Amino acid sequence: MRLTLHTDYALRVLISLAVAQDRRHTIEAISQRHGVSNNHLMKVTRTLTLAGFVNGVRGRNGGLELARPPEEIRVGEVVRVCEDNFALVDCFDASRNRCLLTPACGLRGPLEEALAAFIGVLDRYSLADLIARPGQQKELRQLVFPAET
Repeated sequence: MRLTLHTDYALRVLISLAVAQDRRHTIEAISQRHGVSNNHLMKVTRTLTLAGFVNGVRGRNGGLELARPPEEIRVGEVVRVCEDNFALVDCFDASRNRCLLTPACGLRGPLEEALAAFIGVLDRYSLADLIARPGQQKELRQLVFPAET
């Protein structure tokens, strides 16, 4: 299983917002700090906003902020929203399945079980858990805002 860059960037944005909830963050600033194109990050933040993870505030003091407390945002939920395809192999997608073995193959069941386990593990963790190690919030904040150190 490999997560898309869209999901990777979504998790980076959420972690950045979680470690500095005392301010709003512009897409441009996040883009620059993470070395991600502004256009790509706009698509990512749109996904996060539509899913209810992030609020976008317009205007002079606008920017992005978490829409819910970090404890209420499950990593598995973010991955399910951001990933567009969980078809690990062709037989997971009937429209493109060309595998000769599908009718008698026993691989699909174990792969489905593995995918469910993968998402299940991610569901056990919240955004707050990702920044909960002692001293981690301070370290992450310094990475997100190096000029403040």
